[in-house]
Amino acid sequence: MSRCVIFFCASVIGLWSSSAGAADTHPFSVRDMLAMDRISDPQVSPDGKRIAFVVRATDLDANKGRTDLWLVNVDGSGLRRLTSHPDDDSGPRWSLDGKTIYFTSTRSGSSQIWKIGVDGGEAEQVTKLPLDVGNLVTSPDGKLIAFSMDVFPGKSVEETKKQLDSEAARKSSGRVYDKLFIRHWDDWRDGRRSHVFVMPIAGGTATDVMKGVDADAPMKPFGGAEEIAFTPDSQSIVYVARNAGKDEAWSTNGDLYVVPVNGSGAPKCLTESNLALDTHPVFSPDGKTLAYLAMARPGYEADKQNIMLMPWPGGGAAKSLTDKWDRSADEIVWSADGKTIYLTAQNLGQKSLFSIDVGSGDVKTLVKDGNIGSPDLAGDRLVFEMDTLRSPAELFSCKTDGTDVQPITKLNAEKVAAARMGEVEQFTFKGADGDTVYAYLVKPVDFDPAKKYPIAFLIHGGPQGSFGNDFHYRWNPQAYAGAGYAAIMVDFHGSTGYGQAFCDAIRGDWGGKPLVDLQKGLDAAITKYPWLDGQRAAALGASYGGYMINWIAGNWPTRFRCLVSHDGNLDERMAYYDTEELWFPEWEHMGTPWDAPEHYAKHNPQDFVKNWSTPMLVIHGGRDYRVVDTQGISTFTALQRRGIPSKFLYFPDENHWVLKPANSILWHETVLDWLNEWTKK
Repeated sequence: MSRCVIFFCASVIGLWSSSAGAADTHPFSVRDMLAMDRISDPQVSPDGKRIAFVVRATDLDANKGRTDLWLVNVDGSGLRRLTSHPDDDSGPRWSLDGKTIYFTSTRSGSSQIWKIGVDGGEAEQVTKLPLDVGNLVTSPDGKLIAFSMDVFPGKSVEETKKQLDSEAARKSSGRVYDKLFIRHWDDWRDGRRSHVFVMPIAGGTATDVMKGVDADAPMKPFGGAEEIAFTPDSQSIVYVARNAGKDEAWSTNGDLYVVPVNGSGAPKCLTESNLALDTHPVFSPDGKTLAYLAMARPGYEADKQNIMLMPWPGGGAAKSLTDKWDRSADEIVWSADGKTIYLTAQNLGQKSLFSIDVGSGDVKTLVKDGNIGSPDLAGDRLVFEMDTLRSPAELFSCKTDGTDVQPITKLNAEKVAAARMGEVEQFTFKGADGDTVYAYLVKPVDFDPAKKYPIAFLIHGGPQGSFGNDFHYRWNPQAYAGAGYAAIMVDFHGSTGYGQAFCDAIRGDWGGKPLVDLQKGLDAAITKYPWLDGQRAAALGASYGGYMINWIAGNWPTRFRCLVSHDGNLDERMAYYDTEELWFPEWEHMGTPWDAPEHYAKHNPQDFVKNWSTPMLVIHGGRDYRVVDTQGISTFTALQRRGIPSKFLYFPDENHWVLKPANSILWHETVLDWLNEWTKK
């Protein structure tokens, strides 16, 4: 019998939620999830007194979200919306004097840079370029702005627009490729690259500082403004790019480059000696040190990110600040005196806030519980976003020693109070190889210990990921708790936040230790919580979780009443040839299919289809180029041919994630109907 240790998650929601009687509330559902205002990109004013941030509100009728800029004082007073245009406003950045906010907006028909006074007035357009602009950054001296645009390498903005217009007018639609990528994430490549441009903040000519470079900065598909930084003297700019040529599809070698803001000369690589990822450049307040994040192992996208310190100006040999710390740094910000770096990192089912002494490397946990992001310094306090399994993100602050945690915003207080959610507990058990494994349980809404409840067993993707203490907008366990299920989430071997060795353990063992952890975790939960009905359990997962559902179907075939496989691979061998980022399967399966076929065959779900018997709902997106839709179609074909009760939900307009509000509602309704059909009989 597994030994369980119970932890209760500290819920910050109690700091700010309003009271509501049971008669005024309802069980949490997908519509409550979509109704929440989503806070992002907080930016502290130069005087440290105010915060500009983005709020995304979902319009179900329009079937999309809309973003606006908001302002609030660091003490929580003075909350107000700064923009209210029907089009999207995002990416706020302060002027040096704190009187103006620059931002990107689609209000002119394309994404351009605008500015608005913080004390009122109409927004004014700054750029009127023929291409979309994104990823805005301002220079330390307040005289320049940097941003990104997609251009054909070696061609100007105007030449790029002319070529795009010419191609749009062609009668033929074919494209010829001579290297990978041909498509990436959810887009087919057309030869354009995201380049960094610099122009005077008052207006003028935009200079492509990467002209001729056949690489993306920020890196696609998920890189942002955090991959661009002006040097302290505002004379040069540092950016992140993976300039790997024909090796791009199997290389993780992102590097830091520096180039003058006037674009003179070729960009200089600052991290040439490291063949793995280098990213997130941040200069110290005195301008003498460049901090950045770096992985050590080429080809591995989930390697530990160390904080590196490089002398500046001029660059030079960098040293690691976090070699002795077994966590992977995520976001970093310097203290005012340059003696401390504040950072976030995944940590035992949380994403915690830490500080690290630049001289000694000593690490201190400042705020442990919750999912913390976007830390920044505001005078003598730190401000950050924080969400939990029971609350969407709000802005908070604390003293620089981690004490006196206080809410700044309460945008979702009434919505949270109106939706009854399940209580959350974290527990541990002995998993594969006797290692301690962490898991979460979310109790059904209106929990009654005298009743028996069915189980929604959620399996995260990645596989280097985590179902942690965060408010997820696609896989939110409260949606199952609100429907009468107990949600269980196990952070199996391969999960992040438990040390690098635990994360690395999944390599070459996709169907091994993780399956053992899931089996032992479910047993541990049922043993600990007698109100769980182990005979009425359903398992659900996406991406690697979808792969695991397909693996469970053949290797744990009688445990669950039903299964849900979203964007999961059926055949690991063919998946290699279908996908785009080849470094991922080459690392996970220890080579290519022709050099290491035994590793692709070792844990391949299609080889166990003969054992399948459990009813399964299969879901896939047509624009998913990471796990292509033929994998989902193949899974459904196998189920139908074997006569197993099954359904296929297909979204032709979605990628690896279901993002459109109406599609999200349909997804949840279909999934819950499927679970109800098989577990609530």
